[in-house]
Amino acid sequence: MRRQSVFFINEKKASASTQLAHILKKCILQVDRPWTDIVFVCIGSDRITGDSLGPMIGHQLSHYHWDHIYIYGTLSFPVHALNLTETLTQLKTKHPRALFIAVDASLGSKKHVGYITVSTGPLYPGAGVHKDLPSVGDLSITGILNTSGAFEHFLLQTTRLSSVVQMADTITAGIAQIFSPSENRKCLLPDTWCCPAETLPPFPEKATGLAALSIELYSGNGS
Repeated sequence: MRRQSVFFINEKKASASTQLAHILKKCILQVDRPWTDIVFVCIGSDRITGDSLGPMIGHQLSHYHWDHIYIYGTLSFPVHALNLTETLTQLKTKHPRALFIAVDASLGSKKHVGYITVSTGPLYPGAGVHKDLPSVGDLSITGILNTSGAFEHFLLQTTRLSSVVQMADTITAGIAQIFSPSENRKCLLPDTWCCPAETLPPFPEKATGLAALSIELYSGNGS
């Protein structure tokens, strides 16, 4: 099985959206199977501040109108642990030749709080609490909003809304840079453009994400 890589981007940097666009575009172009559509599955619950990142991004992306790109999981119609299996079954039937990109909040180490991750593989919902949920996405994006460990439910409920909104704005802006026609005409992010070195190597660490309080992002390195 192909090794899954995870790239970390510091959301506080002014170039974060551009770095995200560059890395995500590279990951999309490296997918080694044919696809005709792109489907974003934005996971989370609008009832918990720390878990609302996915639905917030889905809400923002739904205002764009791109051909062959579809958005599922918004503030009005969230995709979470309770409806995830049914939703994925419906989406795979509706979009049989799609490239799926999962988007979610996550918990990680203290040094990576405030970072965005882009992964060349899926999210694994419920792995942290031994729930039997299907994996989500050919690629995945997460925003690390707090530290993992004890009292995760409390951390989710006390995560600052301003942090979630800022992270959502950055991720949405990065995605929009790839697909907006005006940017495509300007040949956004040519192959010669280089990210700072710290964003490029995959980190040998797992980050825990949330699908209604529980999602794990598997880094694919067996650690």
